[in-house]
Amino acid sequence: MAKKDTPKLRIIPLGGLGEIGKNMTVIEYGNDIIAVDCGLAFPDEDMLGIDMVIPDMSYLELNEDKLRAFIITHGHEDHIGAIPYALQKFHTPVYGTKFTLALIDHKLHEHRIDDADLRCIEAGDTIEIGCFRIEFIKVSHSIAGAVALAITTPVGILVHTGDFKVDYTPIDNEPIDINSFARYGSKGVLALMMDSTNAESAGVTPSETELGKTFEKVFNEAKGRIIVASFASNVYRIQQVCDIAIAHDRVICFQGRSMVVIAKIAKDLGYLHIPEDRIVPLEKLKNYEPERVCVLTTGSQGESMSGLFRMANANHKLIIGKGDTVVISASAIPGNEKSVGRVINQLFQRGADVVYDRLADVHVSGHARREELKLMFRLLKPRYFIPVHGEARHLHHHAHLAEEMGIKPNNIFIMDTGNVLEITKRSAKLNGSVASGAILVDGSGVGDIGSTVLRERKLLSQDGLFAIVIPVQRQTGELLGVPELVTKGFIYMKDSDQLISEAKQFAFDLAFKLNQKNKNDWNSFRNGMKNGMKNFLLSKTGRVPIILPIILEVDC
Repeated sequence: MAKKDTPKLRIIPLGGLGEIGKNMTVIEYGNDIIAVDCGLAFPDEDMLGIDMVIPDMSYLELNEDKLRAFIITHGHEDHIGAIPYALQKFHTPVYGTKFTLALIDHKLHEHRIDDADLRCIEAGDTIEIGCFRIEFIKVSHSIAGAVALAITTPVGILVHTGDFKVDYTPIDNEPIDINSFARYGSKGVLALMMDSTNAESAGVTPSETELGKTFEKVFNEAKGRIIVASFASNVYRIQQVCDIAIAHDRVICFQGRSMVVIAKIAKDLGYLHIPEDRIVPLEKLKNYEPERVCVLTTGSQGESMSGLFRMANANHKLIIGKGDTVVISASAIPGNEKSVGRVINQLFQRGADVVYDRLADVHVSGHARREELKLMFRLLKPRYFIPVHGEARHLHHHAHLAEEMGIKPNNIFIMDTGNVLEITKRSAKLNGSVASGAILVDGSGVGDIGSTVLRERKLLSQDGLFAIVIPVQRQTGELLGVPELVTKGFIYMKDSDQLISEAKQFAFDLAFKLNQKNKNDWNSFRNGMKNGMKNFLLSKTGRVPIILPIILEVDC
């Protein structure tokens, strides 16, 4: 009789590897699946018109009957941003801490999803889902309510750190729960999945409290208004700035949609403590002298619709100018450097004093550096290690560090999105892959934009559009006149009379010739027009726009 296969623990990342963002990992054993996080990534510069990128969840759709829960480590967009799109497909419970679920709930409200099953947990809680027992462990990060996961499975203990750093003096006075990590290390950890974002950075990440000295200096020296741009989700940073502002007898004004929303949520839940009489709406700031005003705003990444961007471009009721001090309390996310630099330049041109990370310590990361990662290796002593959350270089640096810490090279798995890692009590190996990748979100369209459309958008942005409107008789297919030309982003027609005249004549001659050859075969006719006009325009301008032949059928 054939021996029945023993079920294996399967770890399947659907995002977050080889990239920043889109974090999502499937943990599967037998008939039970949990998904850890469900985040988005922001589009690359060449993804024209795309709003966000989310994981391909095809594997979960194929195994919907096994999906037991979404487990969310914290409330950053790269960990919760795709939840609304997931819950449009799956009626599955979502577990997270109070602040995390409040952010998710607001997001679901915007998507008109009102039947979600949100289940609140606290750090220290343990829950059972299918064959998994999950303990939530308090970690420090740049957002309230961040937790790591200790997942007890039928084959052993899997620890997923989420995003973390080791901060012994956090603003909320609740440091990372080192004891719980040590406790699991003493039990024996089968596999560790750990945040790799700062794996190439030596030393330790400074505490959030270290920024207090810089902000004190700024507030002591500033003579006019102070505008601080930061991530809206970093309520610890917001609390610190507000405390210092109030100590300097300044009122607080929140600007930028996400800053206003998240500040209210954090205040309502008790994560932000600001006296109500110190918060002032924008329209009442005129009642205060500039040296008594502090504005907290979005825009630390140079986003074109953010509060800071509009202030810098005089498209906001609060216009930044001479005498103002602007603090950009963040480092640029990879890919945003140009946008941030552009805003800084505009602020200087408007006469503001600008304080940013190259000039002063105005930001600390929420991710562990190498010495903190070493501590986690020592505490947990895992048999197998899977670096997660980072680009290829981060994952490889983390893997090398794991080797330095004594983990056998054969027990370290640098995975790609969609890979399947199968683990038993005695072995681990990569075994195939599942459908995975990126789903592009464009407005209300989800997944309907592919590489062909993006390529066309890129061509449009580079060389424009050249449309040829060709009138033909509906019944006979005969040409009825000279084609009309319409261009967008290619040439300015009023200054290109000679080229347009030559193009019209060429288009007419070509259309007549093709019409005689391909009577009523409009596919061949269009292809012939495209190729002929492409060669003509290339020879005349050195550029090739998107060429769009339009057959206009007319009844005569």
